[in-house]
Amino acid sequence: MDTRRCARQRGGRALGRWLTRFDLRNRTVLITGGTRGLGLELARQAGLAGARVAICGRDSDTLARARESLSQDGRGRHWRLTCDVSRSPAGGGADSAPCTASFGPIDVLINNAGMVDVGPVGVMTAADFERDMATNFWGPLNVILAVLPHMRPRGEGRIVNIASIGGKVSVPHLLPYSSSKFALVGLSEGLRAELRASGILVTTVCPGLMRTGSPRHATFKGRHDAEYTWFSLADNLPLLSMDVERAARRILNAVRHGNSHVVLSLPAKVADKVHGLFPGLTSDALGLANRLLPARRADEDGVEGQHCRPVVSVPWLGARSRPGSGTAQPDQLRTGAERKSINRIVGTVGERLADARLTR
Repeated sequence: MDTRRCARQRGGRALGRWLTRFDLRNRTVLITGGTRGLGLELARQAGLAGARVAICGRDSDTLARARESLSQDGRGRHWRLTCDVSRSPAGGGADSAPCTASFGPIDVLINNAGMVDVGPVGVMTAADFERDMATNFWGPLNVILAVLPHMRPRGEGRIVNIASIGGKVSVPHLLPYSSSKFALVGLSEGLRAELRASGILVTTVCPGLMRTGSPRHATFKGRHDAEYTWFSLADNLPLLSMDVERAARRILNAVRHGNSHVVLSLPAKVADKVHGLFPGLTSDALGLANRLLPARRADEDGVEGQHCRPVVSVPWLGARSRPGSGTAQPDQLRTGAERKSINRIVGTVGERLADARLTR
């Protein structure tokens, strides 16, 4: 009896996934923060799946380079839109009209634009919290409000909000970031409940660390070189971080099947489960971890990661982590490529083995 009941449940889930499957071919996909990292990889994979892709960013030169990179694949149509999502359409910010005029109504919105401020709370100001909230919370909300009037009459659509495991477990030295991502998770889950009846499915994505090069674009305060070092180490370790190509595939699969919630990488899944069961224990453990992080140093302005120097020699950070470094020698490039390949293989194998253990 139990076997038959389990079989019926699995069959019901499979039928539900088939009924809600959303084909990306000939769909219009708008991706904010699509000029690098996860956003750029999502744009590339969506284009290869046959979608018409529009990428959104603040800097026109960076957008042009991203579009050129995407056009080299030779498949899909790509369009770029210069805007600041943290500002409302009335203030010159997010507006779906130019994209709609070129590609038609937006079928899929992926809110990926974000920013990170790293440092102890003692050096953070209200302006730091406001800046992270403007990009990581108000940015997605502004674009959603611009897109919804076009999605509702058609009775279908997908909205994906790229939050973070930091929006479920607050991590020391990332308080402005975590605060804004907690707000985004709450917004996204509430929208899922309210918009489902309209045929619009909202997916909340909470990635753990990913190998996207994000430390170079984060802002570090306090002992910024030391902060950059620990953040870069965590971001590049294969067993802690996830390959961006695999993360993009998982997210687009969630779009196709209309999943409500996706947590990416094994460490993020473990942190989410443990925190849900033992929130006090998690907070105590993070308090201990905080003692290992760089101590506060007052009166320090924020420094972008690409201008920081790691305080210890880390091979896989390489020349790209040193500001002003010249072109690497051929043997350095080869070694860096080999390390990257090995890290990717080890990370993928470790994640899949761990996933297999959890699903037994």
